[in-house]
Amino acid sequence: MSENSHTHHADIAKRLKRAEGHLRTVVAMIESGRSCVDIAQQLHAVEKAITQAKKTLIQDHLDHCLEETVGALSRDQRGPIDEFKTITKYL
Repeated sequence: MSENSHTHHADIAKRLKRAEGHLRTVVAMIESGRSCVDIAQQLHAVEKAITQAKKTLIQDHLDHCLEETVGALSRDQRGPIDEFKTITKYL
C-alpha cells in the first residue's frame, strides 16, 4: 500500500468505475432519445454513487490520517475528535 493509500481506496475506485459505466449509459440513453424519467433515474443513481464514494473517502482519510496524527488519547480528550468524525458523516 502506498503512503497515500487508505483502507477503502480500492473499494472507492470500484464504486467510481461502476458510476463511470452508468454515466456512459446515461449518455447513450440521451443520444438514443430515452425518456427523461429513465435518464433522471440513472443520473440519480450515478450521483448517489459518487456522493457515497466521496463520503467514504473523507471518512477513510479521517480514520487513517487524523488517528495517526493525534495518536493515543484519553476518552475525555477523544470527545471532540469523535464528534468531528461523526458530524462529517452529514457532509
